[in-house]
Amino acid sequence: MIEDELRAAFARLEESTPPVGPVRAAVDRAVITRRRRRRRVRLAGTALAVAAVALVGFTAMAPRPPAPTAAPLLATPEPEPGGALNLLLLGVDQSAGSRRADSVLLVHVPADRSRLYLVSLPRDLLVPAPGGTEKLNATFSRTTGSGTDLAAGYRATRQAVAQLTGVRVDAGAVLTYPGARDLTDAVGGVPVCLPEPVRSVHTERRFPAGCQRLDGAAAVDLLRQRYGLRDGGLDRDRNAARYAAGLLRQMRERGTATDPAQLNRLLIRIGPAVTVDAGDLSLPALVGATARVGAAEPVAVAFPVLAEWNGRGYEADPELTPGFLDALRADRLGEWAAAHPARVTALR
Repeated sequence: MIEDELRAAFARLEESTPPVGPVRAAVDRAVITRRRRRRRVRLAGTALAVAAVALVGFTAMAPRPPAPTAAPLLATPEPEPGGALNLLLLGVDQSAGSRRADSVLLVHVPADRSRLYLVSLPRDLLVPAPGGTEKLNATFSRTTGSGTDLAAGYRATRQAVAQLTGVRVDAGAVLTYPGARDLTDAVGGVPVCLPEPVRSVHTERRFPAGCQRLDGAAAVDLLRQRYGLRDGGLDRDRNAARYAAGLLRQMRERGTATDPAQLNRLLIRIGPAVTVDAGDLSLPALVGATARVGAAEPVAVAFPVLAEWNGRGYEADPELTPGFLDALRADRLGEWAAAHPARVTALR
């Protein structure tokens, strides 16, 4: 009798108990969502760091991400920033105990995310300074000296670039030459197409005209060259853009940007050589914005300067600079580049 009553009671309770199927399914969805979010943030950190380095050769824009095993869990997806973005990328030479920003590149990401525009700013470009003018990289060098505070040098250069161009610099970073060497070797070398032969004044290495694949040591050697080039430092900036384009192609062909394992290994290898400033942007938001950039070849343009060296540095071209800056501020660099093909660097 008691057994029958117990069975009847359990039967009544079972009828009133909600089905476990939906609950179990909800738990499974929550676990999967959490894993995807963790993986997405982890991958975002590595992808942005590596892709940013790829954009500029020996410079990088990405905020330094945490170690892959310590990535924070993002509670909710963050909105992508709208409008155009401007990222300042600096490549630093540490030879002879000094700190010099040999490469100053402003990466313009248009609002439509159609392609990237690589704007080379000559390190010897004369910019306003207290009491007159100075070279663009003078502030970086004066701020860091032979010390290790590359972030201070970046902040000073960022302020100078913002004052020069009149655009907001949203984020940026610095990469040293050792990082460029390791990055190049890690992706299996980088194809670079040169319009003219180059002979290294540092190592006597010869780079023939045409397309060639460079290992890390050769890439850094090329990126340091300015003596013996027809336009000196201006040609060095053009070669840096060619290297950047080749690095992008190499990473796409290898699938590095879509392979978490490759990205993690690459990040660990180059991470110590990156110094960063994320500005007001969060890492996921910045990744979301840059990830939508189309696969079209980047357009490399040079800040308009007078070709003649005046003994102190390069002066901005009084005829072309106003229109160029207007196009940059109005997010119309594509139109400006089409109207001034001589200012566009051939990447192949």
